[in-house]
Amino acid sequence: MTAITTTALGTRLDTALGRLTMYRLVLWVLAVLAGYSLLLNVLGWLTFGLPEMLAHLALCLGLTYASSQGLAALFHVRPHTESSLITGLLLYFLFWPSELTQGLQLAEIAGVALACVLASASKYALAWRGRHIFNPAAAGAFLAGLTGLNIATWWAATPAMLWLVLPGVLLVLYRTRKFAMAAVFTVVAVSIVAADLLQAGMNLPEALWQTLAQRPVLFFVGFMLTEPLTLPPRRWQQLALAAVVGALFAVPYNLGFVANSPELALLAGNALAFAVGQRGGVRLAFVASRPLTPTTTEFSFRPERPVRFAPGQALELHLPPDTAGDARAARGDGKGDGKGIRRVFSLTSAPGASLLTIGVGTAEPVSSAKRSLLSLAPGAGLTATTVSGDFVLPRDPATPVLLVAAGIGITPYVAQLAGASAGNPAGDRDVVLLYLAKSAAELGYAEELQRSGARIVARLADGSAPPANMEDAGAGRIDAAALKDLVPDIGGREVFISGSPASVRSLRAAARGAGARRVHVDTFTGY
Repeated sequence: MTAITTTALGTRLDTALGRLTMYRLVLWVLAVLAGYSLLLNVLGWLTFGLPEMLAHLALCLGLTYASSQGLAALFHVRPHTESSLITGLLLYFLFWPSELTQGLQLAEIAGVALACVLASASKYALAWRGRHIFNPAAAGAFLAGLTGLNIATWWAATPAMLWLVLPGVLLVLYRTRKFAMAAVFTVVAVSIVAADLLQAGMNLPEALWQTLAQRPVLFFVGFMLTEPLTLPPRRWQQLALAAVVGALFAVPYNLGFVANSPELALLAGNALAFAVGQRGGVRLAFVASRPLTPTTTEFSFRPERPVRFAPGQALELHLPPDTAGDARAARGDGKGDGKGIRRVFSLTSAPGASLLTIGVGTAEPVSSAKRSLLSLAPGAGLTATTVSGDFVLPRDPATPVLLVAAGIGITPYVAQLAGASAGNPAGDRDVVLLYLAKSAAELGYAEELQRSGARIVARLADGSAPPANMEDAGAGRIDAAALKDLVPDIGGREVFISGSPASVRSLRAAARGAGARRVHVDTFTGY
């Protein structure tokens, strides 16, 4: 009963969070924390003064928004409003609100204002090929600190704030699937800081409490370290980065002109991530689209320069505004989904191909992002900001795999199987693909799958027969017994599962029940 309840709760949480992009979720969580801080001040648990906090909040949000809009106009690019508001809220929590009752503290206010402007400017000045290298809030705070006008205090790390910071951080980490990275950073940073406090004579419970409640460990890892645009592409790289940044965060040092600080630790980590990742955004030109099934469409793009990626990885597209949706909203018969202009899609093309392709579900009702894609004209330009992901096949081509796709979850496997003709290890590998779809008409990439030479098993919900090159798994539910019957040697295979959060959750449980030892998952949340 507990397992069933937990699964149902997780499915509902995935569904709810899937309606929000990561940027929108972070913005909302930070906005709630800002409101909570104002409430704490009214209750007397924070003592900044309500006018001071309101003025500080208005300064941070107003200046980051205005400077972001101005710089975007100067560089002739579309501003990312959510990103600028997130940066403003982060800076609100990094700097003390300035006193207003004893006269204006002009130097302090100027320091915060400078941090806001520098944070926005860092997205353009400290960038490479359209991709910013450093976390904007950390860059602004660090550079402003060098002037001596003001320094970041990270006042969000107070015991009173902890009770809402902790659930907010957990919610963001759940959405971004970065619990492992957060755990590595937290263990390293807390161990070093707590050990230092123990040597100073503090007992263990007090040392742990002070480290977690009065140091910005949780706020730092939840809202800044795990920012996608400044992370390396692979999971093992992210874990290694978390350990390095954790040590830089916790170990005290003073180089004369700079001393250890959370923002400096993060900037050092950003530089390391940039060195190993996709350096810079990639400009793309839209080529064409083609229907894959009645409810899915493939979009192809020509990159301005070669894109490094492994089959199974995804790219984040910076989409143009949904002008069609805006027009319908103006007439009162439609509106955008308000989820921002960045979306993540699995690549379906093989590395080295001249075109980058993605497969997208386009069944009605169509979201604002999908309307934007469907309205693209040939030659239209857009940008891919990141390429990342660990949903890749084992390095050893002798390792047999079971690939399980639910609906549009077929897309990462298309790239992996297509890579066989380009020297990818999938070409010599024992591959079984289990494809779950509503009907034979909804089996996307059927021709590409046939050319792959893999054993393909189809489970069609309507009971219809799959194409001749696919085995029929019937229309029954895929549980542990059914999966074991279809793939008797599942215990000797690495299993990959891709689809909606609910499908992945159910199929992962089935795979574990059938004897699978290693299961990798890739979830497609709402977009």
